[in-house]
Amino acid sequence: MNDIKVMNHAADNIRILAASMVEKANSGHPGGAMGGADFINVLFSEFLVYDPSDPTWTGRDRFFLDPGHMSPMLYAGLAMRGFFTLDDLQQFRQWGSVTPGHPELDVARGIENSSGPLGQGHAIAAGAAVAEKFLEARLGSTMMQHKIYAYISDGAVEEEISQGVGRIAGNLGLNNLIMFYDSNDIQLSTECGVVMTENTEMKYQAWGWNVIKINGNDVAQIREALTAAQQEQERPTLIIGKTVMGKGALRADGTSYEACINTHGAPLGGDAYTNTIKHLGGDPENPFVIFDDVKELYAKRAEELKKIVAERKAAEAEWRKANPEKSAQMDEWFSGKAPKVDWSKIEQKAGSATRAASAACLGVLAEQVPNMICASADLSNSDKTDGFLKKTKSMVRGDFSGAFFQAGVAELTMADMCIGMMLHGGVIAAMGTFFVFSDYMKPAIRIAALMQVPVKFIWTHDAFRVGEDGPTHEPVEQEAQIRLMEKLKNHAGKDSVRVFRPADADETTVCWKLAMENIDTPTALIFSRQGIAKLPEGNDYEQAAKGAYIVAGSDENPDVILVASGSEVSTLEAGTEALRKDGIKVRVVSAPSEGLFRSQSKEYQESVLPKNAKIFGMTAGLPVTLEGLVGANGKVFGLESFGFSAPYKVLDEKLGYTGENVYKQVKAFLAE
Repeated sequence: MNDIKVMNHAADNIRILAASMVEKANSGHPGGAMGGADFINVLFSEFLVYDPSDPTWTGRDRFFLDPGHMSPMLYAGLAMRGFFTLDDLQQFRQWGSVTPGHPELDVARGIENSSGPLGQGHAIAAGAAVAEKFLEARLGSTMMQHKIYAYISDGAVEEEISQGVGRIAGNLGLNNLIMFYDSNDIQLSTECGVVMTENTEMKYQAWGWNVIKINGNDVAQIREALTAAQQEQERPTLIIGKTVMGKGALRADGTSYEACINTHGAPLGGDAYTNTIKHLGGDPENPFVIFDDVKELYAKRAEELKKIVAERKAAEAEWRKANPEKSAQMDEWFSGKAPKVDWSKIEQKAGSATRAASAACLGVLAEQVPNMICASADLSNSDKTDGFLKKTKSMVRGDFSGAFFQAGVAELTMADMCIGMMLHGGVIAAMGTFFVFSDYMKPAIRIAALMQVPVKFIWTHDAFRVGEDGPTHEPVEQEAQIRLMEKLKNHAGKDSVRVFRPADADETTVCWKLAMENIDTPTALIFSRQGIAKLPEGNDYEQAAKGAYIVAGSDENPDVILVASGSEVSTLEAGTEALRKDGIKVRVVSAPSEGLFRSQSKEYQESVLPKNAKIFGMTAGLPVTLEGLVGANGKVFGLESFGFSAPYKVLDEKLGYTGENVYKQVKAFLAE
């Protein structure tokens, strides 16, 4: 073990760097970073296993930070490990910096997840722990012997998502998950006691966790807790570390500034900063320094890691030699490439609901994609993810040979855990629930988009045709919301989310194919509850890969173009016969993905939906959903209210989603 004096000096070095980063940027959160420095230092310098020369090594331990506002602590610790330079730290929160205000996914620099919205980071960590267990069941312990570490704060414990993580991780017995709870009793605007008086220790014990309480600023206690956590065989471990917010901080008058709420979310400032840096052993005029003994500490760890990593990689090489097929399979799984699927094996039934068509696709994927995990928030028989489940079994404590993740009623937790599975690497994750409940998942959808994690969101019961369940379960505004994100570009210039709403069973197959081939962004698949009539005979479904395409009446100069996605395409088609009898030349366009359509050439877009054409759109959601496709000369028939409780065929009639009303509306539109 390293000398306690050196260890404390290293933690103070992290505090100096963290406080100085915030001070130089005149923005940030020094207090929490200073309080958590001891744990980070012990973890990074003595316990975390990684290869400094190979940051993406699959056998590495993963560290997931939940409170992203404590990024100065993470960046300082990573600088000790050699992943950031001192110049990088001095550019904290600046334009183009590799040290943004909240950490952004950058595995090459030791950052396993983007973090900031409290609670999501440790849910992602729990998902990574599930992925490791899943892969261990298929590849063996030699290739999957790493640990998943998470760091949470009081805010994450307060966020509702913590209940889902606690319940699921405890129920599954994720003994590979080790979580440090930085319990400093202070948050941004209040002391924690104002808003929480629960017994967190007993709560996690009730969920089946191994709970260890320590002084989170004591090196010996941190070591002892981490050692015990690594040896735990049955349960995930929560280390509750009582830490001091702003540890080591002094006020301008030289008195203690520790355990003060004012250190949480603002620079220490002026003499308080100067006194603090001096008190911690640094030079306020030159604070961006790593002390010599701290350099030696981390250099020693780097040498230790060389031996540890060499031994593990040697064992991995032996395993690969003895298991060439599994070795090749593992490399393929971790490549991030789209899996090979024989889509011809999928047989669709004409007129079926697209959720049922999705089930047919999922059944084949369960058979052909052995590293795919499918999840459901207790709705598998309704969202039809049971198409996948019927070809496998659920993962349970002690047996992760199944590929179905039963999340229970916890949509946000499920989504973030699926993201974590994919961030771990080696797996493809999909999850299902009702479309209306996508509202619970929005924070996870957004963080997945920011990180470009290609998870698959499966949403069923897509419109007012949920019917008898009534307006609480009828997604009217949800498609407009997700298609707004479809219009948003990420930092790589790609669509943040790829959205598909197929028009019938066969188009569902194409959309699932496109979803599995999309390795750059999350994909949303929106499916119907009710059966949908098959598109006209002779339709070239492969054209759906262009996002929008002509499915009927491909006249070169149509009088009107009818466009929709999902169920409404067949509704439009039902109105065309009467229009054609009136001598009106009609084109029908299915647009399952506006984002994908907008990525096509301008020539193709113009050939399908000419700018100056008369375009009529129909949507079971808000009219704005299609306004980008119909253009300035167009009109959209949609809903401008919540739904109603009644059989869906009655709602179709009452709300105007019939062939007869399409005829009436289009005639009126052309007469304008």
